[in-house]
Amino acid sequence: MEHDKILDAVKQALEKSPQRKFSESIDLAINLKNLDMNQPQNRMDEEIILPNGPGKTIKIAVFAKGETAQRAKGAGADYVFDPDEISVLGEDKSRAKSLADEVNFFIAEAALMPAIGKTLGQVLGPRGKMPIPLTPDKDVVQLINRSRNAIKVRSKDKMTFHIPVGRKDMDPVKISENIEAIVNRIEHRYERGLYNVRSVYVKTTMGPSVKVI
Repeated sequence: MEHDKILDAVKQALEKSPQRKFSESIDLAINLKNLDMNQPQNRMDEEIILPNGPGKTIKIAVFAKGETAQRAKGAGADYVFDPDEISVLGEDKSRAKSLADEVNFFIAEAALMPAIGKTLGQVLGPRGKMPIPLTPDKDVVQLINRSRNAIKVRSKDKMTFHIPVGRKDMDPVKISENIEAIVNRIEHRYERGLYNVRSVYVKTTMGPSVKVI
């Protein structure tokens, strides 16, 4: 995918967008083709790292104890839950749902994953927010920093889905680099690459769509 073509589409989308008093989101509309989306293997359900981040605050919650919990707090995690709080959250469905909607990414020590799955799986699972397992070979600080530049892409069973790629006040070059990273990921996700992509459009929240592919 040519970088200049993506950048030109981003600039057009920004130019055509009406002026607003808030920083609008920049979104991609991905339209797939020649895929049976009833087959789970054809659905997008991935975390993609954007080279320039999503341009907005990403909220992160960590389930951990001891030194790992302290390091998570030091790295700026928005919530750090002790293992004892898992059952408390499980009993308070309203709070659990509110938390699941507010937080973008959950991280949990691997030993806690079974308890989280049993207690909070019904809330986190359907939202695609089951925690990233923190195994002994991973560093919680690195996972937190990585998650701040990540987005969750889920197509479910739809041939068309939308992905946030930045904010209107970001540099157009940085937005285009984020789009390029997503298109490359999708290209490598499917056996036929971009032949399984009908079209890709970019737009601001309130603006018209501009074709990228």
